Amino acid sequence: MRWDPGTYLRHAGLRGRPFFDLVGRIDHPSPRSVVDLGCGTGALTEALALRWPDAAVVGVDSSADMIGAARQRQAPANLTFEQQDLREYRPGGDDVVVTNAALQWIPKHQELVAAWAEAIPVGGWLALQVPGNFSAPSHALMREHAASARWAPLLQGVLRHDDAVGEPSDYLGILLSAGLDADVWETTYQQVLQGEDAVLDWVRGTGLRPILDVLSAGETEEFEAGYGDMLRRAYPRTAIGTVFGFRRIFAVGHRAA
Repeated sequence: MRWDPGTYLRHAGLRGRPFFDLVGRIDHPSPRSVVDLGCGTGALTEALALRWPDAAVVGVDSSADMIGAARQRQAPANLTFEQQDLREYRPGGDDVVVTNAALQWIPKHQELVAAWAEAIPVGGWLALQVPGNFSAPSHALMREHAASARWAPLLQGVLRHDDAVGEPSDYLGILLSAGLDADVWETTYQQVLQGEDAVLDWVRGTGLRPILDVLSAGETEEFEAGYGDMLRRAYPRTAIGTVFGFRRIFAVGHRAA
């Protein structure tokens, strides 16, 4: 799947807030090695490198476009970037493993999380965040539109939202089973988006990407016209902007000494 760094970064401030809420729960004073799995353009990974200047920090992403954008940054000396399928990552004693809004793209990622949790060394931390909004109108309407008579022949099997993420209790069980102390919670951010088709613009950077990969430019314009109408009814624009509730699921595990 191809990513557009520019489209993704249009909402960088709002997209970044859950990351800082997540890593704020990590209480490691001086890790030697830190890895950010699904680093995207590297802007948030840079915050990890600045927080722990003595650590070797690596940002990993499967997208060549995102890694290309990340490598153009004026990054701190302790930060590097690698292109790699997250399914191939194996912890090599990394003290801090962070994955922010990436695992929802990997089927059965809970098995990966379990393997990573088992490999966390004494004193180490594993922190993950995934979107929990797949039953929200933004995604339910996307699936409904994709399943319509016009689009089903082209989009059959493209969206996989029913099992994209687990519930908080699932991640709690994984971390505890690996012998980690666990802190698991969820937050729904009430985001106020600006613009005529604010929610459509938001999902163009994330949830709509699989559809944009499949459709031609003309088909994309037609799909977005119908989907955009549905979104405007579900998320009416007000004098202050468009209120967009966004549920996120967080899990942080620590292997105590």
